[in-house]
Amino acid sequence: MVFGSRGLGSLGALLFVVYFEVVIFISLVRSGLSDADLQIVSDNTIGKDFKGYRHLLDCPNCNDEENVDITATYTDASGNVQIYKVKSNDLSSSWVWGSSADENLAQPNGGLEQKGFSEQDVIRSRDGDFLSLNKEQQTVPTDPVKLKRQILLQRRREQRVAELIQVSKDAEMQMEVEAIERSRQFKNTNRGKYSIWRREYPSPNSDSTLKLMKDQIIMAKVYASIARSKKIFDLADSLMECIRQNLMVIGEANSDAELHLSAPKQAKIMGHGLSLAKDMLYDCDDVARKLRVMIQSTEENINALKKQSTFLIQHAAKTMPKPLHCLPLQLTTDYFFNNYADKEMEDKGKLVDPSLFHYAIFSDNVLATSVVVNSTSSHAKEPEKHVFHIVTDKLNFAAMKMWFILHPPLHVTVHVENIDEFKWLNSSYCSVLRQLESSRLKEYYFKANHPSSLSAGNDNLKYRNPKYLSMLNHLRFYMPEVYPKLDKILFLDDDVVVQKDLTPLWSIDMKGMVNGAVETCKESFHRFDTYLNFSNPKISQNFDPQACGWAFGMNMFDLKEWKMRNITGIYHYWQDLNEDRTLWKLGSLPPGLITFYNLTYPLDRNWHVLGLGYDPAIHPSEIENAAVIHYNGNYKPWLDLAVSKYKPYWSKYVKADNPYLQFCSIDP
Repeated sequence: MVFGSRGLGSLGALLFVVYFEVVIFISLVRSGLSDADLQIVSDNTIGKDFKGYRHLLDCPNCNDEENVDITATYTDASGNVQIYKVKSNDLSSSWVWGSSADENLAQPNGGLEQKGFSEQDVIRSRDGDFLSLNKEQQTVPTDPVKLKRQILLQRRREQRVAELIQVSKDAEMQMEVEAIERSRQFKNTNRGKYSIWRREYPSPNSDSTLKLMKDQIIMAKVYASIARSKKIFDLADSLMECIRQNLMVIGEANSDAELHLSAPKQAKIMGHGLSLAKDMLYDCDDVARKLRVMIQSTEENINALKKQSTFLIQHAAKTMPKPLHCLPLQLTTDYFFNNYADKEMEDKGKLVDPSLFHYAIFSDNVLATSVVVNSTSSHAKEPEKHVFHIVTDKLNFAAMKMWFILHPPLHVTVHVENIDEFKWLNSSYCSVLRQLESSRLKEYYFKANHPSSLSAGNDNLKYRNPKYLSMLNHLRFYMPEVYPKLDKILFLDDDVVVQKDLTPLWSIDMKGMVNGAVETCKESFHRFDTYLNFSNPKISQNFDPQACGWAFGMNMFDLKEWKMRNITGIYHYWQDLNEDRTLWKLGSLPPGLITFYNLTYPLDRNWHVLGLGYDPAIHPSEIENAAVIHYNGNYKPWLDLAVSKYKPYWSKYVKADNPYLQFCSIDP
């Protein structure tokens, strides 16, 4: 018996329970209809004009007053089972009755044979629909096994119908209740499905085969592990071999186009193996347990790789490349060989003239410092009024001086000093120097079993960079001591590039503030609680955790206000309190935020754009409009780690034809 309708839209996509098909059949039988009248056929399967079928209301055994009850069950879009009841008089004209008036249907063997059909040409489909096929359009499987299976299925259904007709009304209602309950508990998922990619949603640009094979490998590992635990070694070995074959086919492919031609065949073989393994081994709890173990193991591997990556990046960032090591060696050799040590600066008066524009650069990197000076001087409208004060260490002092003696920027003044010649900078006066000499800090840096080592974690790895041990990094807190006769000075890091004239910075009214800097806080990022330990009462009682952070790298310092407010004394006070590093980690920014708290004037963001040393997503227009771009982070422009698209902004200020650079094979 077939039950279908074009009028009930949701029924077309849902499965009917066999029992409810029978209920309809029983209801019609009890209404007095003959067997020949009990064939309800949708026009979707046979068509309105099929000979021998009439509309439902044309039933010869039904009068106008009689209404046949028809009950159907279906699953709605939410997955809930619904009961649908309808009167036969309410059905649309698309519903038709099967009739015995036609001899061809009443006598299928004879009638069909007269038209050239055999008994095998008309069979019932899996859902019970008649399939009437002519010779030209025959799609019925010719396989005898499949045909026999269909015939047996139809016989079982007919036998089941005959049994159900004999049941009592109470038993019928009980079966209906049980069927509804089973339908509600039914979940439309395939247990043991080993692929989450469905063929129903193909994408021409997807890499479904590659994803499927990788997913198969995961499930094969799960089943292989379960098989070994149950001592089914043959199956485990077979799955491991399939895994090996899958890996060989995948190779280094990143898309379906890169897969070997045998990939579909291998995926099919693996799928067959997984199907067998699922039938033998599938248990939801076991599979879930194995997957959790695999996830945990993968997370541990990822954490280990992240830790190793952090260590290697820090190591690469703090290690001087061979070409950059060659450059100062060659410069130092020529400096002493040609007796440039006796050469004095021509005009020392500019160094202490407060009416000029003074810059401070503290660095031990000759090439980086030259880029800062070259880029700044090339954009200065009056370069003769610009003075660069460079402080370096004893190791690089001769090389730094030699570079600017041989390659002096046009019209500007450059003065190089050695930090070791500042006699006032000693451990009795400077808190950082005193702490650097302590055994506790030496243990922190140089003992392999310290908690900051690679084996114990990567949270503190970045603080083991030698720059935190360099006094050049903390000299910025002693500006009045280094330049006692100046009123204002612009501090520049050695990893910046100047793209515009910076002269207007000296005319900005800083409203009595000491430090002029660009703020870095965006939404909840880069605020004080990012850098300071607010669980310590000394921090929480004195500072606002939501106060906006600002950037070192381009800072205008008002040295008059500095002296009046004793900024260096404030720095010493907090640095002494942090001897055990409980207020903040190492570095110069956290003590800078504390020292200049409520004493920083916010500059326009276009003066200073940061992030070129770690953020590859900075918009090009933001970089182009910036007066200063800052390569803060590990990916410095002179390293191979540099973000390639940002490197041209820096390298265009490096003269590639310089003989020293060519000798040392420095390719900017």
